[in-house]
Amino acid sequence: MQSSSPLSFATTSFYPLPLLPNSRRLEALPVSRCRRLFAPQSWAILRLNSSHFCGHTTLALQTGEEVIETSCNELEFIEIGYIASAHGLQGELRVQPSTDFPELRFAQPGKRWLREQILGREMVREVQLVDGRSHPGQKSWIVSLSGIDTVDQAKQLVGSTLLVREQDRPVLEDGEFYTPDLVGITVIHKDTGKPLGTVVDVFNSGMNDLLRVRLNSSEEMLDRTSSSFSENDGSGPLVWIPFVEAIVPDVDMTRREIHITPPKGLLELNLRSDWRSKKERRQLEWKQKKKFQQRLIAAKKKLCEMKQQHIFHGFRYGEKAQRSLLADQIVGVNSHLLQRAMLNTEIPSERWEFSKFIRSNSSKLLKNSLKIPKDCFTCSEHTGKLDANHQLQQRGIELMLKGKVAIILVVDADDNHAIGLDSAPCDSESVKDSSNALLLQSLLHDEKRFVKRDNNERVSLPLMMVSPTHDIQPFQKLFSDHDCFFLDMEKVWFFGEVKLPVVNNSPEEQNKYMILMKSPWEILQSPVGSGGVFSLLSSNKILENLTKMGVEYVQVSSVVQSSVVGYPLFFGLVDSRDADIGVKIPNKMEDFEQHFDMIFSMRFLEKIAKQIDKLQFYTIAKQNAYIEKVDKEWVNVVPASPNSYEIHSSIYSSLDACPSDRICVMELTD
Repeated sequence: MQSSSPLSFATTSFYPLPLLPNSRRLEALPVSRCRRLFAPQSWAILRLNSSHFCGHTTLALQTGEEVIETSCNELEFIEIGYIASAHGLQGELRVQPSTDFPELRFAQPGKRWLREQILGREMVREVQLVDGRSHPGQKSWIVSLSGIDTVDQAKQLVGSTLLVREQDRPVLEDGEFYTPDLVGITVIHKDTGKPLGTVVDVFNSGMNDLLRVRLNSSEEMLDRTSSSFSENDGSGPLVWIPFVEAIVPDVDMTRREIHITPPKGLLELNLRSDWRSKKERRQLEWKQKKKFQQRLIAAKKKLCEMKQQHIFHGFRYGEKAQRSLLADQIVGVNSHLLQRAMLNTEIPSERWEFSKFIRSNSSKLLKNSLKIPKDCFTCSEHTGKLDANHQLQQRGIELMLKGKVAIILVVDADDNHAIGLDSAPCDSESVKDSSNALLLQSLLHDEKRFVKRDNNERVSLPLMMVSPTHDIQPFQKLFSDHDCFFLDMEKVWFFGEVKLPVVNNSPEEQNKYMILMKSPWEILQSPVGSGGVFSLLSSNKILENLTKMGVEYVQVSSVVQSSVVGYPLFFGLVDSRDADIGVKIPNKMEDFEQHFDMIFSMRFLEKIAKQIDKLQFYTIAKQNAYIEKVDKEWVNVVPASPNSYEIHSSIYSSLDACPSDRICVMELTD
């Protein structure tokens, strides 16, 4: 609606139309689903490229934006540029363009509108563009307006904005869209129908246009600091989505929705690892550093009590990174476990043998035993041979369906040759191509073995992989490539095997059981073995997390060909006997020590985690080269005979901590 009386000023009295109060919104370059080249005189329209998708998105972005104005009588305007300065002596104006169609807006005479700040309000009035030409040197345009003939008149318009009507925008073809029409539109995953977020901006990267999407906050949308994003405060993560037909097949402007089919990992590609403020990150870093220093002081104190001060010599040498490595290794030493192991080295002990335990407790174990054919245990489709144990089978299935079981798979470095891995570090491709990958697929990639819910959700079954540290990343890649083998990826965890320092066995040394050093900044360590699982569970709050999940039984199995992961009958047997430990006995007695398959109740694991000294450790004499400091120099020592002890513990030694009537046995027969 026009105002009742025009506002006139000395500098603007020549305008025939009254001033219009207005509001503003944004418009930018149009986009479409197929790119087309235009001549310089035509209207440049960005299009969605359907021919290819660039996997590595370029973030060198640029965009032209126009601002739309709406007057009190609902007229809408588009900002095409602002007047930067006067030009020459004839009242010409130098305009800095903010439109993607400068030839159309500044070279063709006709009606334009001018927006000015008058009495603190933005007002719009009509002007007549007489002429215009490009000024390439300053990336601007020189225009002449009717009624502006002097330098003084031109100077009084500096800072004003030139506008055109929104209805003058170029008419788009089917499949073409203007940028502002896409801003605010809802993004939906086409396969799941789930709203993912909202488009907040559109950019041109050269190859194709990019949608900048702010993801919705949800229980799954957590950053790496485990803090959720709030949808209300707009703090959700921003991601880039290429506006190409392969990824954005459907755009529904009527419903204000676009449907996307993003490649795996696209939404996570540009997520920041930490969304806290810089101040919060610095405070957290300071707290973590202080906490680490406290742990380092406590660890050094423990080692001093054990007369292992020689480990600290490396702090006087080397670079900062090397000294940091030594500090990490000192903090990583499990002093409580080491003290228990050192006590075993002073009291010679024989290796714990499972066969002796079976023979000495055979009468009690027979009361809680079950014999089944070996071929029934290894097959995924259970035949009529198990009809007699159908109730146990169903009992185990119910436990799995209710999420009351967890699985731990242990890859022993000493057994890597059995599954296709060398003891040396390996990359993801070597793991992927090894027989280990095929073995894991046979153990985990069987949908019939992992019972699924009626609504086809993934089995809510926590699984932990324990392996040498250098194998963790390749195993993570393996699971990722196979969609976590039908398991819930949020409940699949990877841990490095537990290690203890190697000690010397020379009685002539002043410190008989001195910890050996691999280098001035590295402690020589060896895997504890299968018994290290209990120490692992007692750390990292693993047992606490499993308890919160409602887990009642945990299967611990070595990764070998005869393993069966998530076997319902085994869980059903342990639960029916109210046992704390279930042991699978293979048909070959020599397989006991290296190949194990056991089920533990959570109450027993919580008990043994507090009583690690109940486990039995034994030493193995080995020949290990090491380095030591002699007269202020580091000397490499290469022994000709066994010179050290490697400390080990068997998972079977936990049987000594459990009453025999709380142990059940599943025996495999030929």
